[in-house]
Amino acid sequence: MSKLRAHLLGVLVLLTGLLTTTGAQPASALPDDLWFDPAAAETLTVQNGRFTDGLGREVVLRGYNVSGETKLKENNGLPFASVADAKKSATALRALGGGNSVRFLLSWAYAEPTRGQVDPAYLAAATGQIRAFLDAGIRVYPDFHQDLYSRWLFDSDSWYTGDGAPKWAVDLGDYPDEYCGICPFWGQNITSNAAVTQATYDFWHNEYGLQDAFLDTAQKTMTYVKQNLTATQFAGVVGFDPWNEPHAGTYDSGQTSRAWEKDVLWPFYVKFRARMDAAGWQAKPAFVEPNLFWNANIDFQKQEGGLLDSTLGSRYVFNTHFYDQKAISGVFMWGKAEDGQYVGDFGTIRDRATATGTTAIISEFGHPLAGSVSDKAPTVYKAMYQALDSRVKGANWWANPASSGPVLSGSQWQWDIYNGRHHELMNDNPNEVQTEGDAWNDEDLSAVRLDDSGKAVLRQDARMLDRVYPSATAGRSLAFTYEDRSRDGSTTLTWNPVPSSLPNVAQLVGSGQYALQVWRSDGSAEPTELHLPASFPNASTTVVSDLGTVFGPPAYTRTTPIAVAAEPGGTGSRRLLLTAADSGALHYALVTNGATAPSAAVLSAARAELSSWMAAEFN
Repeated sequence: MSKLRAHLLGVLVLLTGLLTTTGAQPASALPDDLWFDPAAAETLTVQNGRFTDGLGREVVLRGYNVSGETKLKENNGLPFASVADAKKSATALRALGGGNSVRFLLSWAYAEPTRGQVDPAYLAAATGQIRAFLDAGIRVYPDFHQDLYSRWLFDSDSWYTGDGAPKWAVDLGDYPDEYCGICPFWGQNITSNAAVTQATYDFWHNEYGLQDAFLDTAQKTMTYVKQNLTATQFAGVVGFDPWNEPHAGTYDSGQTSRAWEKDVLWPFYVKFRARMDAAGWQAKPAFVEPNLFWNANIDFQKQEGGLLDSTLGSRYVFNTHFYDQKAISGVFMWGKAEDGQYVGDFGTIRDRATATGTTAIISEFGHPLAGSVSDKAPTVYKAMYQALDSRVKGANWWANPASSGPVLSGSQWQWDIYNGRHHELMNDNPNEVQTEGDAWNDEDLSAVRLDDSGKAVLRQDARMLDRVYPSATAGRSLAFTYEDRSRDGSTTLTWNPVPSSLPNVAQLVGSGQYALQVWRSDGSAEPTELHLPASFPNASTTVVSDLGTVFGPPAYTRTTPIAVAAEPGGTGSRRLLLTAADSGALHYALVTNGATAPSAAVLSAARAELSSWMAAEFN
């Protein structure tokens, strides 16, 4: 969208309060919207290898998967028991977890319990819960989720269970009795359980018309969602993830994993893309995943892939997952994650997206919060978020910021408010009632739970989860880093200290958290936005920028270059707004909560140090 058109659209929204789309209900503003927000939220597209909003600003999506509850039967394949719970979760996700987006899980089994018939009650309930997040200012990309193909492949006394395909789809095949052998991890069923591998193979080869049935249901689901959201709400639905963690099941004779992606998986995505278009989702990208083992970090699990033979372009997003299998194994990685642990892995994801002509999102990442390897979780998560922010490790960042690469979007697994309070009959077995953790295959990864009063509380360090990140950049983001000072037990982890060559900057930051954003402006009147965590109240927030220096930033106005405002949605979350209306100029902004009433002299000296540093590093 051109800057002129975007500006005119913003004025139109401001004057009329109405923005209509054919076939949709009238749009309305969100609580705490500013003058530019409706136009910014009008659409999210992929341009020049970045997510961009309706104003052409670069967007970073950060948030969580909502949620593994969809895998369970207790709430009939929905993330929440009610819309009220969805609203509670959305508010907490924004205010406590700092998220601006969610991957919203859907179930094929409950969407189409009878072949050829979608369940309107399920679609209505799912859409109502999606609406709760959209109304809180949170963008949504739905995902038809599956793991191990279907729960109905598993015996009532099995050690494991699955989710995804309906019972009727399983009944069509004469699948062997499920058995995984010596499988201490549920994921081994993907390649070792013949029932899973054969059923999965049948889906990809459209045996019994299975794939056609799924595509029909997906189109009906997308049509329903579009028709039952307002124009503003539907604008917040940013795309669709067609199929979770695809794998061949078994390969044909002589077929490689790369050939399977090219000849089987990619044609499926092309078909799904056509169904999106038919359902009125033409302007929204498909968030397509490669073979799930393409970036495995254990050599014997890794398979060639990454959609190497496909050009995605702007109508698709390169969508992948990353779990540190070495750390999770408890065998292949002794000790904990360190500074820069995953910058290489996430750099590969950046490069793969660039090569396919699009942007990337890591739609699942995480680590167990209970069990024998849970002691690694604080460092693993910190290292993963560090790698999302930059492809340069903390120790090297100040000396090489220009190599940071784009800030990656990501959705942590997961945000389940029912964690530890489930009542799931595993494989419908009344003698196998699951209550602990995520209630699914002994997993426990939720960042949140409800306390005894019913209030949502974090299970992980808020310093690590609620982060500064550039949610919208007016121009081109060149480098970003965030030192969260998150904790591993009683130890504060500092992987990116301010160098001694910048003594006044180091004095300002002290032992506090800090972020530094460098960008090149594009002439926008609309501001660059950084999410401000709850740990950055105005009374302890300092900003040092070429745009000025501020301790305790003022409320936003169009003529205030450094300001704060609430984020849209009425959740109490906040943002830092940086307005630079010039074009092609380099800008920087350091934001920290480490200073206490800094003097004008220290602020000026820190600004001089940062200006000299930027001139040297981005000449």
